[in-house]
Amino acid sequence: MAGTTTATHINRSTKTVTRDGGSGTGGVDPHQLWLTAHQPRRGRRPGFSREAITAAAVALADAEGLEAVTMRRVAAQVGAGVMSLYSYASDKETLLELMVDQVSGELPASGPLTGDWRADLKTIAHLQRDLMLRHPWLPAALSTRRSLGPHTLAFLEHALAALRPTGLDGAAKLEIFAQLTAFVAGHVTYEITQTAAAKSPDRAAAEARYLATVAADGHHPELAEALSSPARTLTPEATFTRFLNRLIEGLGTD
Repeated sequence: MAGTTTATHINRSTKTVTRDGGSGTGGVDPHQLWLTAHQPRRGRRPGFSREAITAAAVALADAEGLEAVTMRRVAAQVGAGVMSLYSYASDKETLLELMVDQVSGELPASGPLTGDWRADLKTIAHLQRDLMLRHPWLPAALSTRRSLGPHTLAFLEHALAALRPTGLDGAAKLEIFAQLTAFVAGHVTYEITQTAAAKSPDRAAAEARYLATVAADGHHPELAEALSSPARTLTPEATFTRFLNRLIEGLGTD
């Protein structure tokens, strides 16, 4: 899955080169990470692989959050020494890149498109939301990642194909996809926060009482009117779909 700054990232990455010939992507060289065949250090062949290490890190993040993902914890998960992991991921930043791309492989990178780009974008957004809800650490990870791995690029290619009927240039299509991904990531973060808050009904009741008092003080007529409107369906799926429809329908092709 492309990150929330896909358009900016791609435009810059084709132009930025550091003094030492690197890619300008911080501590991770995407060419080396994704295009160079991985060869572990010489010696006895280890009983694990980069894929197994990445899967262990994903499992830890799913269960306990990104904070739980340390080289030591991941090494323990795969039954390896900490130092041996550095043959596969030189640091946590690199491991995070591997994690994001691995879970992005759960997204379909092919399949028929309807030709209705708005309908196809809505489908793509729902797929992204489902993925982020399965991996609640993903929205935060997308905001800091710097490279686009093979699974991410495959899904991006699919999304750009969905936008072909718009007739927009490449930069505009990248911007639309970045905007869509940012919306999904932000909404999923909100959903996760609301789910946690729902576990504290006293807090929710206190918040409702506070807003009712403020709305009745005469100084917030717009808020009072908004709160007096009939309640809408508040299921997470319905709320996401409503907001998504507004976003997609508002996108033009200028």
